[in-house]
Amino acid sequence: MSYTTLVSVADLAAHLNDPGWVVCDCRHDLTKYEAGRRAHAKSHIPGARFLHLDEDLSGPKTGANGRHPLPHPITFTLRLAALGIDNGKQIVAYDASGGTYAARLWWMLRWAGHTRVAVLDGGWDAWVNAGQSVTIESPAPRPTTFNPQLQPQHAVNAAFIEAHLKRAEMCMLDARSADRFRGENETLDPVGGHIPGAVNRFFKLNLEAGGQFKSVAILRQEFCELLGNNAPAEVAHYCGSGVTACHNLLAMEIAGLSGSRLYPGSWSEWVSDPSRPVATGGV
Repeated sequence: MSYTTLVSVADLAAHLNDPGWVVCDCRHDLTKYEAGRRAHAKSHIPGARFLHLDEDLSGPKTGANGRHPLPHPITFTLRLAALGIDNGKQIVAYDASGGTYAARLWWMLRWAGHTRVAVLDGGWDAWVNAGQSVTIESPAPRPTTFNPQLQPQHAVNAAFIEAHLKRAEMCMLDARSADRFRGENETLDPVGGHIPGAVNRFFKLNLEAGGQFKSVAILRQEFCELLGNNAPAEVAHYCGSGVTACHNLLAMEIAGLSGSRLYPGSWSEWVSDPSRPVATGGV
């Protein structure tokens, strides 16, 4: 059986010693660069490989490509191969932030053509609260080969967004908090606001109070109400830097609303060019 969206604590525990499964620790803190690595060194799910948002799940910044630009697919897949991840493995990603960073790895693997990837529902907290085993031991993975089969249709760029501004056949979904969407309390990017015509869906709305994703039925109802007449293929997700937007994309996939796309550069790339329009208010 392949897991392509979520995997439960119980299902991961049942496969913890399965050589066909690889667990990836994506814990991170945007304000503390080393927080995730330190947390991993202190304790992690047995066998987990650590992937850093800035070092492994992002590429070089140019000042015009956003705060977390995508790495070159070859660079990314060489890193996966060094961690013992090949095209046949079932990947399970987790973090301690409701899937915020794990969803980024989930999307990137799909972008690289690997669909057998899922996010641990409830993440680190759910694992620990269930009394599952943890360790400080680091695995010694055997390097392998990962052959990327890039899926460029999973992403859109700034030119695509500009060409579809305020057009009915494209819905831009902003995953940031409502205040940042309005242009208030912006601390991460030099300009506040949102892409004109965008709709706000704060990514944390995808979760229940306990940190697990809402049910398929609830997610489907909420997204369908938000998107109106737009089909999933007409949805482009963005956020501040292309990270939390993956959470909304994952939530739509969980809900059976497949085919939406990511704008990886997101708001931080959008506002790097002052000629691009900005809207404020709303919500």
